This record gives sequence, structure tokens and C-alpha cells, in this order.
Amino acid sequence: MDEDDQDAFDAYSAAVVRVAEHVLPSVASLLVRTNRGSGAGSASVLTADGFLLTSAHVVEGADSADAAFTDGTEVRADVVGRDPLSDLAVLRARGDVPEPVTLGDAAALRVGQLVVALGNPLGLAGSVTAGIVSALGRSLPTRSGRVVDEVIQTDAALNPGNSGGVLANSAGRMVGVNTAVAGIGVGLAVPINATTRALITTLMTHGRVRRAWLGLAGAQSPLPPQLVAKLGRRSGLRVAQVIAGSPADQAGLRVGDIVVAVGGEDIVSSTTIQRLMVEHAIGRRLEITVWRNGALVDVIAVPRELADV
Repeated sequence: MDEDDQDAFDAYSAAVVRVAEHVLPSVASLLVRTNRGSGAGSASVLTADGFLLTSAHVVEGADSADAAFTDGTEVRADVVGRDPLSDLAVLRARGDVPEPVTLGDAAALRVGQLVVALGNPLGLAGSVTAGIVSALGRSLPTRSGRVVDEVIQTDAALNPGNSGGVLANSAGRMVGVNTAVAGIGVGLAVPINATTRALITTLMTHGRVRRAWLGLAGAQSPLPPQLVAKLGRRSGLRVAQVIAGSPADQAGLRVGDIVVAVGGEDIVSSTTIQRLMVEHAIGRRLEITVWRNGALVDVIAVPRELADV
């Protein structure tokens, strides 16, 4: 190894060591017990007064979990709220906890950037792996059947037990919540960004996230040439199912319609609609534009609150 390579290797190692020393004290190993048995995961300290952040699937079916930190601190933590649609959950420790992590912004990440995953894979507390951001903007299907948008893909090694742990940048700021292993060399993390910060705050204060619901399902579909020329884009959402009695049904949406706009926003896929189904859309009139029988048709739907999943 020549001198330049050695210097680069030493700099890389030093960055990972700094992150580990800064972040690991704020990462907990979770032991979760439910009527289906026990499981393990990871969590991070959100606030000095004891709020912890983890993945929703880690605490599924549980009211509390035992959290253990690398400094020997052990504390019971109660599940305050969980949101299966984002795979995020918040707990509140019954006792003192270490210093909180510093939150970063995943929106600033770039492909190829160094990231460090910290957690407790396979029950091995305080584990650290490093890698790069392999891709951004991935979609992660959740157990509820919805998807989490803007997921971070990394090649930092993740294993069972990492879920709920920290994905940090080289500055030691938390930019993601490790949530899944998609395959060999592929790890995924829910991003810490403006959207998820708002979700986390809602879980801390209300214990749940309210969302709007239209009651339709579909898939991305190419638009006919005349519509491409008119709209300047090539795809919309072809409706494959309209649930009877749903807001979409009451608005007159039909199977085979191609949704091109909702509330003035361009629609290219189901995730685009999902992103609009936030709390303030509940009970409000929403204009939906569809392509039907060779013409653009506008209908009005009033989304209802999505039942708990």
C-alpha cells in the first residue's frame, strides 16, 4: 500500500471511529416480549427526557421493551406510538437515558457518501458497520401494504436486530433508521427528513398519525400520445380497484380511469397519491382529474380518515 492509499485508509478509519464514539452511547439494544414470543431490535435516544426512536415492526404487538445501553444503563421503555405506514415507532423510557443522538437531514445525502450503521445485530450489542450510500429514493413496502418513500439504500452490513438502529453520516448525525435487509449487501433505512421529523413529533405528542383515505388502488400506466403532448409527461395512475362505498367510489371514479392529477398535483404513481393523503386532507373536497374515454374528466372526492392498520 503506497503512502497516499495509507493516508486515505487512515482518514476513512478515523471517520468511522469518530462516529462510533459519538453515536454508540445513544443506541440501545431492545428486548421485546409479546404473546408470540420475544424479539430483539435497536433504538436511539431522541430526547434527554427519555423518548426513543425505533422501527414500528420491532415493537409490533408490544406495549413496552427493555432497553440496554453500552454504558450499562438498563431501563424499561413504554411504547408511546407507532406508525406501521412509515415503519417508525416512539418509546418513552421510565428512567434516565444517555445523551440523545443529533438528527441530520437525509435530503443532503449523495450517492457514494460514507455512512455508518450502528445497532445490535443478532443480539451483539454496540455493533458498527460502515459503507456508502448505494442509492436514494428507493421505495420500501411495509407490512401494511403501503410503501415508505425516499428510502436510503446502503451497502453497510445490516442483520436481524439492526432494525430501529442508527444510520449516521460522517459527521455523526442520524440520517436514517435502519429498517430492513433487502438482500446480500443491500441495507435499507427510513430517512430522517422534514416529513419523518413531523411524523415523529406527531407520534410523541399524539401516539398515532392520522391519514386520509380515498379507497382506490392502481398502478403506473403510460399515457396516450395526445395526453403526453398536452401534459408534458408520460405516465399516470391507472385505476385497478375502487372500494365500494369509499370516497373514490362516491366521487364516481371507475376501474380503467387514468388519474393524472389530485388537488392540482401531478400523479404518476400510487405513491404520489399516498404522499397527499395527510391529515389536513381528511374531510376536504379534493379535485381529481382522470383520463376517461378519450377526455379529461374532473370529479370531487372527500377523503375519510384511514382506519388504524
